[in-house]
Amino acid sequence: MAQSDQDKWEQRYRENTDADPGPPSELLVSWLDRLPPGRALDLACGTGRNALYLAEQGYQVDAVDISVQALQRARRAATASGVSVNWVQCDLEHALPLARDYAVIVVTYYVDLPLLGRLQRHLAPGGFLLSEQHLRNAAAVSGPSNPAYRVAPGALARAVSDLHVHSIEENVYRDASGALRAVARLVAQRPPSTGSDSGSGGQPTVRSA
Repeated sequence: MAQSDQDKWEQRYRENTDADPGPPSELLVSWLDRLPPGRALDLACGTGRNALYLAEQGYQVDAVDISVQALQRARRAATASGVSVNWVQCDLEHALPLARDYAVIVVTYYVDLPLLGRLQRHLAPGGFLLSEQHLRNAAAVSGPSNPAYRVAPGALARAVSDLHVHSIEENVYRDASGALRAVARLVAQRPPSTGSDSGSGGQPTVRSA
C-alpha cells in the first residue's frame, strides 16, 4: 500500500474518535456455532470488532492492520474487555507474518482477491474462511464509489477455488439507517484431511439480488 494510503487511514482513525469498535460482523456471528475452535486470523482488522469478538469466544486471535492508530484503539478495547489478542501492524500488500494454520480466517471490507486466494493455504484442515465485501452494483448504493474497493458478482467464490463454498450471498438491501447497500458475503471451508464430507450437506447456499 502506498504511504499516502496509509496516511489516509491514520488520519481517518485520528479524526474518528469513537472508542467503541462496534459490533462484530453479522456473518461471523451467524456462523459462529459451526466454526471449529482454535486459532483465528482477522485481516484488515481496523479497531478490532471481529478480533475482539473471536477472543471473547475463546479463540487465540492474530489481528493484522496497517494503521497504528487503529491498533492502538483495538488494544485499549481488548484491555477494557479483559481479552488477549496478538495485534500485528503490517501492510497487507507485503508478506504477511503468518506461520500457523488457522481454524478461522476473517476478511471484511478489504479487497485483495489474490490475497484471499493465498489465504487458502493458511487454513487448517476443516478451517473456515469468511469474507464480507462491498459488491459492485448499478444501483445508487452507499459505500465506496471507486470500483477498486468493491468485488464483482461471483469474484469471492472464484478467488477461493480450492475451498468448499458453503454460502455465497450477493444482496442489495437497506441497512438500519435506511441506506441502500450492496454486499457480497462468502463462507468457505478447507476440506478436512480425513477426506470426509465437510458438513455442507450439498450445494452451497447462493443468494443474489
